[in-house]
Amino acid sequence: MPTKDKIVSPEQLREQLAAWRREGRRVVFTNGCFDILHLGHVDYLEKARALGDVLVLGLNTDASVSRLKPGRPLQDEVSRARVLASLLFVDAVVLFDEPTPLELIQLVRPDVLVKGDDYAISGIVGHEFVLNNGGQVLTVPLVQGYSTTRIVERITKGLEP
Repeated sequence: MPTKDKIVSPEQLREQLAAWRREGRRVVFTNGCFDILHLGHVDYLEKARALGDVLVLGLNTDASVSRLKPGRPLQDEVSRARVLASLLFVDAVVLFDEPTPLELIQLVRPDVLVKGDDYAISGIVGHEFVLNNGGQVLTVPLVQGYSTTRIVERITKGLEP
């Protein structure tokens, strides 16, 4: 499947989710900005996908990233979406512009909602909705020392890896 076909609207996602559920697939959802893809992101997404049969990734729009992180994003949403869609373990990428991914989580109704272990379960947006609908909310260990902020700092200061 061409990577562009994995980038879907909420309406397209709704149809794809119905098909996956008819096939009995376990749907995993996560979200983020994913501004500069790095080892920490790849490891995290691979672990998230291992928790089910399909991984749906909610991606913050450029406007959403700017509200969360002034001065960002460094890459536009189309570029970020295409790079993420190219990963074999990402099955769908859907953009969201809201302050949180709650509406998207309610649309997806994931079997598993996952974030990195830098979050407490109680602090994960949508955890109550997922748990109340019979799903799981899990965290996965992050690779230490990798973050977009750290990479940007190293580039701007001219530091070695």
